[in-house]
Amino acid sequence: MVYQTSNEEHPIEIVNIASLEKRVKERMDKGAFGYIRGGSEDEWTMKENTSSFNNKTIMPRVLRGVDHADLTTKLWNIDLSTPIIQAPSAAQGLAHEKGEADTAKGVAAAGSIFSISTYANTTIEAAAASAPEAPQFFQLYMSKDDRFNEFILNKAVHAGAKAIILTADSTLGGYREEDIINDFQFPLPMPNLAAYSEQSASGDGAGKGIAEIYAAAKQGLIPEDIKKIKELTDLPVFVKGIQAPEDAEVAIAAGADGIWVSNHGGRQLDGGPASFDVLPLIAAVVNKRVPIVFDSGVRRGEHVFKALASGADLVAIGRPVIYGLNLGGAEGVTSVFEHLNKELAITMQLAGTKTIEEIKNVTLK
Repeated sequence: MVYQTSNEEHPIEIVNIASLEKRVKERMDKGAFGYIRGGSEDEWTMKENTSSFNNKTIMPRVLRGVDHADLTTKLWNIDLSTPIIQAPSAAQGLAHEKGEADTAKGVAAAGSIFSISTYANTTIEAAAASAPEAPQFFQLYMSKDDRFNEFILNKAVHAGAKAIILTADSTLGGYREEDIINDFQFPLPMPNLAAYSEQSASGDGAGKGIAEIYAAAKQGLIPEDIKKIKELTDLPVFVKGIQAPEDAEVAIAAGADGIWVSNHGGRQLDGGPASFDVLPLIAAVVNKRVPIVFDSGVRRGEHVFKALASGADLVAIGRPVIYGLNLGGAEGVTSVFEHLNKELAITMQLAGTKTIEEIKNVTLK
């Protein structure tokens, strides 16, 4: 049976980001939606990711002459229109027939950074070609097969990736009950795996469950793996999935060029802390030595503001982007960024902050 999904291509109206989930659920294949939406076990950590933002408040300042908000910022030599970037997410062909190619276009139109997953439904080259002037990162799920790692990283370098994201918190999949109930298997091939499988017996990912996909991943990641990636690519490396301050120190000592604070949107270890709760502790250890990207649970511009005030340099969004992709293709993705930017700009002005750097000097109560 041929998998059918959205082919919508238009801007979408958004009252709030949380409302997108219900709209997508009503129109999407049940198993695919469950894979995208779901968290692990009781989904406690997934829910805490968003509710934890309510534990801190913004003390508004007035009489500061702030007549507009400037959302522009910079990562290294990359100019950005917003501090909000896209978090790498696997298998975006589940949400839209153009998958990661449309996401890349939509993120580029927002003046932000797109990151493509090893487990994408679009080739690295096709995603890069869809937005040739825009910055893109590549997310590596490191394999037990060193030849695959070299193969896929070489593809990323030749496609013009600006950085590599080493995902460290997903050496195996969390226990996601919704996928079990739905007996979910990936209905679409993963062409970056398929390209390598042409010269090996690794397979292309179609017809497999998430546990089978992760079975090829390297479970025993070590700090020296960061050095290996840097030697193979000569690119900056973010370590994604940092939740303990001690691990931030280990990663930086091993050569990491950036720390990505994330619990994978509550899809891995249930019972772990909300990402926002550990962000200030990690930021204190990092102490501005390298940039920090934060994700997990972001649904409001206010959340972006609070993350920036707590030590993040950039804030990434995952599920909201996929929902926008399903509802409106590339333009739907851009609509998600525009809505969060609107909320962030309002929050900034009401809080008495004009620039992203000024947010970083705010103390939350």
